[in-house]
Amino acid sequence: MASQRGKVARNVATLVDPPTVKRPQTALPLNAEEARLVMAAAQAHRNAARWTVALALGLRQSEALGLRWTDVDLDNGTLSVRRGLHRVGGRGLVYEEPKAERSRRTLALPEQLVAALRTHRATQLEERIAAGPLWEDNDLVFAQANGRPIERKSDWHSWKALLREAGVREVRLHDGRHTAATLLLSEGVHPRVVMEVLGHAQMRTTTDTYSHVMPALGRDAAERMGNALWD
Repeated sequence: MASQRGKVARNVATLVDPPTVKRPQTALPLNAEEARLVMAAAQAHRNAARWTVALALGLRQSEALGLRWTDVDLDNGTLSVRRGLHRVGGRGLVYEEPKAERSRRTLALPEQLVAALRTHRATQLEERIAAGPLWEDNDLVFAQANGRPIERKSDWHSWKALLREAGVREVRLHDGRHTAATLLLSEGVHPRVVMEVLGHAQMRTTTDTYSHVMPALGRDAAERMGNALWD
């Protein structure tokens, strides 16, 4: 009996289903014309600049929803990514600092985006006055009409509705990020600059994802994004 200890009659590992390996979804960026249609359609809605920021800077959803006005310097035309908004089980909505150092970044803003954010800030001030004591001050750039954070799911539904209204094909919200990267690369911005704009930890992530639009060295990224989206 002792010699049989620890032995089984069959390989029990065959009874266990192997884990499913999820392949990353293919990036489906909008082209420049589709991006312009989306931004044009957004002008009729609250937080129109939310989608201009998504398509021009490629912020992650959590980064855009966690963005504060103290992170934006409109006079100098910069925006700093310092945190993200996440829903955590048992804790609700939580602001968290980026885990990767590369995700902390300061981005140059195209002049057109500076103008869009100035307009957005003025509109938000009017909402704040209208809300009176009901306004919840979180210093958020993109917020609900009472100043509270926007839920990720609500943000996703707004994106899908905007695509339908603009009459463009349906793509993921994350493809707004791919759109920004693709347009920058197509305008000749160097991959290392795009890597820094997106906050990728490694250059290989950028080159592998966007190898089909790799450029030569180019001019300033913010200027080129302005050319791609607003010309």
